[in-house]
Amino acid sequence: MALKFLKDNGLSPIQQNFRCRLGELDLVMRDNNCLVIVEVRYRGNRSLVPAGLTVDPRKQRKLIRTAALYLAWNPRYANHAVRFDVVGIDTNAESKTSIEWIRDAFRPADASL
Repeated sequence: MALKFLKDNGLSPIQQNFRCRLGELDLVMRDNNCLVIVEVRYRGNRSLVPAGLTVDPRKQRKLIRTAALYLAWNPRYANHAVRFDVVGIDTNAESKTSIEWIRDAFRPADASL
């Protein structure tokens, strides 16, 4: 659902579910000359916190480290700017689904990417 939503909004998919010893990247996409690392979060109707707001600082650090390794293994993207987005998918009590796209949701503290 998140992949279709982002494609419909102009992003081009590069890879899904990149896994390594450091963690996982749900989606890697391109937005013009920007490499977009997308964390997808889903919450059902019983959650009190919207899905898009559940990427805490610990998870952010893990995503940043995993993205750095992804870039090291894929040098063709070395000259691309990198952006971290979060797509939150929430389902309410009436089973209606909403998607929240948070562009540039967080940035590396040391600007290493």
